[in-house]
Amino acid sequence: MSRKVTKAIFPVAGLGTRFLPATKSVPKEIMTLVDRPLIQYAIDEARAAGIEEFIFVTSRGKGALEDYFDHSHELESSLKKAGKNDLLEILRSTNMDSGAIAYIRQHKALGLGHAVWCARRLVGDEAVAVILTDDVIMGEPPCLQQMIEAYQETGGTMVATMEVPAEKTKSYGVLDVAEDMGAIVRAKGMVEKPKENPPSNLAVIGRYILAPTVMENLNKLKQGAGGEIQLTDAIADEIEEGRDVFGLRFRGQRFDCGSKAGFLQATVAFGLARDELKDEFSEYLADVMAMRRAAE
Repeated sequence: MSRKVTKAIFPVAGLGTRFLPATKSVPKEIMTLVDRPLIQYAIDEARAAGIEEFIFVTSRGKGALEDYFDHSHELESSLKKAGKNDLLEILRSTNMDSGAIAYIRQHKALGLGHAVWCARRLVGDEAVAVILTDDVIMGEPPCLQQMIEAYQETGGTMVATMEVPAEKTKSYGVLDVAEDMGAIVRAKGMVEKPKENPPSNLAVIGRYILAPTVMENLNKLKQGAGGEIQLTDAIADEIEEGRDVFGLRFRGQRFDCGSKAGFLQATVAFGLARDELKDEFSEYLADVMAMRRAAE
């Protein structure tokens, strides 16, 4: 049985209300982290993992997101004439080949599980990756590549997971661990945003490899926590039906760019990781901290 994963779903239908007024006219996924929009980080991670088909689940008002991946012939021509070949290569790296990208509308905000279900006809009877653009992960190799390499050994369904403080588990889907094998754990259950008594401190974050049967579970369209159709519930059904679900403790640092604090933290981390920025930026940050200490 082939365990190749070539398709990925990007649920990008959210309104981004936590970033108003910026997201009044600009999709959250286009907001810039250093010099690349959030969606570009997700696409680059998917490409590095061997993804060939990109499925975007969008909503009304996401035209700028769709336009971002079009070829900008006028701008390319201008850069070429000016001899700005480095910028030209950066620009071309954002282009998507014809037919590689598809857009599906989610007309009602019924949750992540529903967004994934909306792409079912484009996925077919294949395993599929799901990437949440709010979760930006700095890792080498990239997180999804780590997951696909592990999935080729395990099969089943796989989620990216990380340890969080017990008091923060109520904000995540949480794994109930049957077997801890180090980097990989086998799950015997999943709980979405447990209000008390979480089964572990292993939180599920925004990277998934879904077996085809998960789509069958989503076909039931059951409402879960918050009145939404939860992807976590569909994955938990896999375990109840005797199929394997694994969690991967990925190597890397995750930033929650769906929150303002997380977005700022990511900006600092990715800025300091850039050779052309790190010296000047770190000097500025040191000056800021020195001024704060002096003011105290």
